[in-house]
Amino acid sequence: MSEIKKPAHLEEEKNPVAEFQNAWDKYGKTASYALLVIILIVGGFYAYRNLISEPKERQAAEAMFRAEEYYRLDSVRLALNGDNINAGFLKVISRYGGTKAGQLAGFYAGSCFLKLGDFNNAVKYLKDFSTPVKQLQERAYGLLGDAYSEQGKKEEAAEQYKKAGTYDEKDELFSPEYLFRSGYLYENMGKTQDAIAMYKLIKEKYPTSQRGADIDKYLARLGVIQ
Repeated sequence: MSEIKKPAHLEEEKNPVAEFQNAWDKYGKTASYALLVIILIVGGFYAYRNLISEPKERQAAEAMFRAEEYYRLDSVRLALNGDNINAGFLKVISRYGGTKAGQLAGFYAGSCFLKLGDFNNAVKYLKDFSTPVKQLQERAYGLLGDAYSEQGKKEEAAEQYKKAGTYDEKDELFSPEYLFRSGYLYENMGKTQDAIAMYKLIKEKYPTSQRGADIDKYLARLGVIQ
């Protein structure tokens, strides 16, 4: 004999409170732990940023202020090493190396060593420098090329000049100059095709620049007549 099914309106209604209680009994402890972890992570991030990271950034920027002044005045040794009161770039790097100001101090330090003729240290600091600011990164590549060139490392210098010259195509002032330096070094090393490639980039992208105005003669002496 088949079971007589109750009408829909007589079926026992589900108790949402009971269902929630059952679910909480099963998963509540795990959910609480997960929520606690999230709170700790988020709270830790904001605490680090507000109590450690941002104050350290301000301290680094303040510490570097006088060194930047010396750098602008071309007082390179004072900029690098500081005076009896103010820190130089090297001290800023050692104290605040992980900050943005500390990283910028690395660029300045490399530039100072280059001016002082200490090309090994110039390479050391410029190689470690990295920034999303295009103009500054382009300049760092160019200075690194200068340092390698002074060391007689033509291959490395040409590669760095190429990096600098192709890093920011919108820069019509420095890009053609770095491309020319790269091409000239490649030509000097007998790497004719690499030199032609650099000279052609100048002709195609920067024809109105100072280097672009007379680049045809450099192409012509490599057998490219246009």
